[in-house]
Amino acid sequence: MEHVYRKLKNEEKTKLNNFLKAKIGDLETEKRELVGVFGQTGAGKSSLINAVIGVKNLLPSGDVRACTSVMIKVEANTKNSKFEAEIEFISKEDWKDELWYVDRILKDGAQKEEGDDYGGGDTGEKLTAVYGEEWKNMSPDDLMDKKWFKEIPEFLQNREEGKKILTFESARELSAKLVKYTKSDSTGQDGDIKRFYWPLIKCVTVRVPHNDLLQHVTLVDLPGNGDYNKSRDKMWKEIVGCCSTVWIVTEIKRAASDAEAWDILENASSLMGNGGECQQVHFICTKSDYSPEWEDKSAAEVRAAIFKRNREAKEAVMTNFRKKRKINKHFSEECFKVFTVSSKEFLKRKRLEPEDTEIPKLQEFLQELDDSHSDTVNYVFGALGIISLIHGARYSKVAGQTERVHTQLQTTLREELDKIRKALGEVYMDFKKCLTEGVEKSKDSCEKKLNSILFPRRASGSAFHKTLKYVVENNGTYKQKKRRQETMNEKLSSHLTDSIDEKFRKTFPNERQCEPFNGVIKAFSLQTERLIQQNKAVELQLTFLKTEV
Repeated sequence: MEHVYRKLKNEEKTKLNNFLKAKIGDLETEKRELVGVFGQTGAGKSSLINAVIGVKNLLPSGDVRACTSVMIKVEANTKNSKFEAEIEFISKEDWKDELWYVDRILKDGAQKEEGDDYGGGDTGEKLTAVYGEEWKNMSPDDLMDKKWFKEIPEFLQNREEGKKILTFESARELSAKLVKYTKSDSTGQDGDIKRFYWPLIKCVTVRVPHNDLLQHVTLVDLPGNGDYNKSRDKMWKEIVGCCSTVWIVTEIKRAASDAEAWDILENASSLMGNGGECQQVHFICTKSDYSPEWEDKSAAEVRAAIFKRNREAKEAVMTNFRKKRKINKHFSEECFKVFTVSSKEFLKRKRLEPEDTEIPKLQEFLQELDDSHSDTVNYVFGALGIISLIHGARYSKVAGQTERVHTQLQTTLREELDKIRKALGEVYMDFKKCLTEGVEKSKDSCEKKLNSILFPRRASGSAFHKTLKYVVENNGTYKQKKRRQETMNEKLSSHLTDSIDEKFRKTFPNERQCEPFNGVIKAFSLQTERLIQQNKAVELQLTFLKTEV
């Protein structure tokens, strides 16, 4: 197709010529499936990803004092045999805004008492990571001095150039270098690293050579929720909304009762489900291979105990899932699966066979995702349509036949569109009814919801000013200490979104085998097969239409 494209570029520019070049460009566009991976610190996300893709020591494993604070994409390196990390920074303007925010909020005493509930602690932690304790005695302008960014000069460049590329021969080398860009060490106990740059990072893309599972699949290690930095928060929401599958990772010993894991799923469900592209949720219970109670048991007894606990964990998680009304509005039981895995046993094979660790099941799932985007099939089918149109346009027209086929196509198109309009009209009326009810509920609850944000319980009178100031300066976003970030507009509009959630899921189902609008769009057909049999003279043009519809 490259040869065809070059030839078209040298020909006269016409509507058909431009159309064909655009179609070839679309054909070359790579399409990837995104799998989002959520989980709290210590749950074993990094170890899980390393085991599933078959690369030991790729992502740095966390502990209780060093957690992943940056979004990390893991995909195939199709260009060379190196392990690469592409580090994308937030803009220096965004960082300067945060510095000025600190100067106004923290240094004027707003972090005292309950005032530090609104972002102060988080921001102070960010600045300490980048500058150490020295930032407390400096102005925002001082903190933007180039001397602080000697190790990352790319941060000071414009957005197009502001990326740092790290290249290594081994996964272990890359992992060691990534720590300072992706990890947060709140205790400062990591003596080898003096400064951490995660607050300045928008995203890190890790590319792995010679990996068949990642040819058309990207695994995304995601922080639990958004960030009040605008660019990081925007990217987080975009990625979550684009994930076709989400993995919720938690330790097996508390899988069913892990409040944080379920909170992550509940809070992101609207972005993933009705507001996104997610079709499947996998609840992955890690570290299934060990319990202190099994120390004195025989190998056979340990194996039996593992299987028993795995079975009980799956049942408990499914029982809890059925109780989660907010999640159920977006995902049916058919979309929800539970896995009990052991990354350690998969690699060491002391007590369990590989298939018993369920890592192979996740690998098989990724392989199926990868196969669904077969380069060869999609490329050949698209190329067939383009070549057919090119040759068809060059053949002389058969008197009367082209016009007759055109008339038949127009008639069929009108009939098919009428079916779609009818289905859309019915859906429109259903949504209108739901939203009308939602509007009335929103009117009744608006003031109460607003007060719950601006006048939190058990807060002094001064808290109102601090909260309002924080909300205004962050475009309606607010975050109380040790609680998830929320948005005022989302809270005020919750009755509207709640009113259509159920209808939305029925109209745009997440299940792969179901189609939107009860399948009326999928059933759309121009009857090109029949027309090809009856009109061989315009077979090439009809073949193009067949590949498009």
